[in-house]
Amino acid sequence: MTGHPFDPSILREYDIRGLVDKTLYRADAVALGRAFGTLVRRRGGARVALGFDGRLSSPDMADGVSEGLRASGVTPLRLECGPTPLLYFAVYELDADGGIMVTGSHNPPQYNGFKMMLGKSSFFGADIQALGQQAAAGDFETGTAEEEAHRLAPRYLDVLLERAPISRPFKAAWDPGNGATGEAVEALVKRLPGEHRVINGAIDGNFPAHHPDPTVPANLVQLQDIVRAKGCDLGFAFDGDGDRLGVIDGEGGILWGDQVMLLLAEDILKERPGATIIADVKASQTLFDGIAAMGGKPLMWNTGHSLIKAKMKETDAPFAGEMSAHLFFADRYFGFDDGLYAALRVMQALEGRAGSLRDFRQSLPATFATPEIRVDCPAERKSPVVEGVRGALKQAGAEVSEVDGVRVRTPEGWWLLRASNTQDVLVVRCEADSEAGLERLKTEVRSYLSDQGLQPNLD
Repeated sequence: MTGHPFDPSILREYDIRGLVDKTLYRADAVALGRAFGTLVRRRGGARVALGFDGRLSSPDMADGVSEGLRASGVTPLRLECGPTPLLYFAVYELDADGGIMVTGSHNPPQYNGFKMMLGKSSFFGADIQALGQQAAAGDFETGTAEEEAHRLAPRYLDVLLERAPISRPFKAAWDPGNGATGEAVEALVKRLPGEHRVINGAIDGNFPAHHPDPTVPANLVQLQDIVRAKGCDLGFAFDGDGDRLGVIDGEGGILWGDQVMLLLAEDILKERPGATIIADVKASQTLFDGIAAMGGKPLMWNTGHSLIKAKMKETDAPFAGEMSAHLFFADRYFGFDDGLYAALRVMQALEGRAGSLRDFRQSLPATFATPEIRVDCPAERKSPVVEGVRGALKQAGAEVSEVDGVRVRTPEGWWLLRASNTQDVLVVRCEADSEAGLERLKTEVRSYLSDQGLQPNLD
């Protein structure tokens, strides 16, 4: 049977993603459906949930995936347009044999791609590479099947509110950023007590208001303005496919992913003392120390939503998160990252503690940190550079965690160097207890990278 080679650049660590009609085409969607459907068939399955986000190219890409699944003899369970967590939910609710979400996540409008689940587990890394090889070889099952339509958003919202009911009448602003959560957010807030204002709720793949990535401060300005102008208690922002959450307090202050995690961990550990809480290597030391101080077991793990979810299952952790604002709940939930559910859990956590979200943010220790700094590095050099720095650190007797790259503890803070799984860059992050300390950490990183032939700008 004729094979279909994918552009190798689109086969990423955690998903398949590329530029529409440049590196990613409808024919790729069809081939993906055929290859993935073949895997499902060979595991004894026959039904795959299929979702799509609000990007302009997503309906056509979903049609292509459906065509490929049906040609492999697998029934596509076609969902309405909505966020990635709706697709994850559908796999559980419909007891599907897998799931494919057509989404470009937080990337610019001209991108699209696919996130996948095989059974109830993430599909990533070597699995994605093997799928590419399978498609290139034309190793496809054949058959016929018909698409089934399922409208699960109302049931999804029911489950969210059943598992995280809200009784306090908050005053909140919500910004889906014209992404795939828009309709779900509009429907959800009508069922919450209090006063809620939604901006940029219309799903529009052009993202006319701002780019839907809540980890970038510029994308939160409109929400901050609304929160301040209307005297809100807090504000929520979502990325393009709704699996990440941005949080703003009533003063317009941003709570970063690890700060939100600390608030949620405090709430979870009250009911599950001693539980393991997982965070990625980019998270603040304040988070890991805070979890330990509350009686929890902090576990530092690799960056990447698929890797985090796999580690949660392995360790039976009820909660995990990343600096990138993916927040994962196995506590009263399914173990996947869901921005809407996370927003409800933030409100629940505030119901159970004295003071406002602003008070919580201001109670945290003052730290001085860089953002994620991306240092250009050719793909073939990324691993050798990290290994070279690791060897030099060991020789110097430094205190190093090697979970994902190298994370170095010093008396005044820490710094991280890791190879990106999705770009030809090295990622650097530094955090210290003073501005002078931060500058010393950056100088140290520059020195180690200089010894490897790189001259990065860390300012």
